[in-house]
Amino acid sequence: MRPLVLAAAALSFGLLPSLHAQEAPSPGGPPPASSAAPQPTEGEDVQTLKVNVNLVNVYFSVRDKSGYITNLHKDDCGIYEDKALQKTKNFTQEKNLPLTIGILLDTSGSMQNVLPLEQQAGAEFLKDVLTPKDEAFLISFDINVDLLADYTNSPRELKRSLEKASINTGAGTGSVTGNGAARGTLLYDAVYLAAHDKLRQEAGRKILVMLTDGGDQGSQETLKSSIEAAQKANAIIYVILIADRGFYGGFNMGYTGAGDMDRLARETGGRVINVGNNGKKLEEAFNQIQDELRTQYLASYTPTNLKADGSFRTLNITCQQGQKVQARKGYYAIADSAGNE
Repeated sequence: MRPLVLAAAALSFGLLPSLHAQEAPSPGGPPPASSAAPQPTEGEDVQTLKVNVNLVNVYFSVRDKSGYITNLHKDDCGIYEDKALQKTKNFTQEKNLPLTIGILLDTSGSMQNVLPLEQQAGAEFLKDVLTPKDEAFLISFDINVDLLADYTNSPRELKRSLEKASINTGAGTGSVTGNGAARGTLLYDAVYLAAHDKLRQEAGRKILVMLTDGGDQGSQETLKSSIEAAQKANAIIYVILIADRGFYGGFNMGYTGAGDMDRLARETGGRVINVGNNGKKLEEAFNQIQDELRTQYLASYTPTNLKADGSFRTLNITCQQGQKVQARKGYYAIADSAGNE
């Protein structure tokens, strides 16, 4: 597949063909007398047939000093929305639920010497984690945001796309950000595009795994807007901090964006794993993410506050004493449950 270069000014995958046909609604009642769609009468609300159950789904993992806990039940945990205890309707362990994965690969100049490690470990991770019902896509980001592979469940195709990724410093080409200088790392733009344009309409478990040194330069999106996009898509972000020691002049990795990466991951229910430039640690990081995906729970509830006013609702899940819960920090109460699924 030819990589599609997405200029930061456009910030849209709108021209990409969708690979997912939406399910047609099941017919209800006898077939209509005419094949033509019925027209609403004057004053009729065309939205009256839409059903909105306002169900909020939260994926989370729980661990203690011994590791991940896999034997919890509904009564073992409590869900609080804006500090108000909610009634949990469903509580299941969802290790077999279809998974959608986005790999975000930093291909800016600072990643020159660690890109081969990323390509190899990323390909192994996808080969191990993907099942026939799962899908993944691949995005690289530097002075551009490139879709290297659209939705596929073929580890071989994803590996080929990973191997095609290359470092782009923009030398001699100018910057797509409009800033003139041929430099930049559009990290936040990449997160926003992956969450808003690729994952938001997907169902089930959704994660983004980003391999980067954490630096952003030139994005039109911000840390705040990229977190918001991920929360509205109910996407969990894992950040693997990896950097080239030589590029940063020695042992100091120069993780100037480490704090922002921690916030990006923590507020979406993920976490940051620092691997330096160590290939073994990188493999271990991917293994940790796999372990978490296999031990996730899904809790669902209908909020006591039913207003779909677009406001942000904080979430807090507590389980048994001494257990640490990893979950997104909230959601946006958007009409039609767009941000709750």
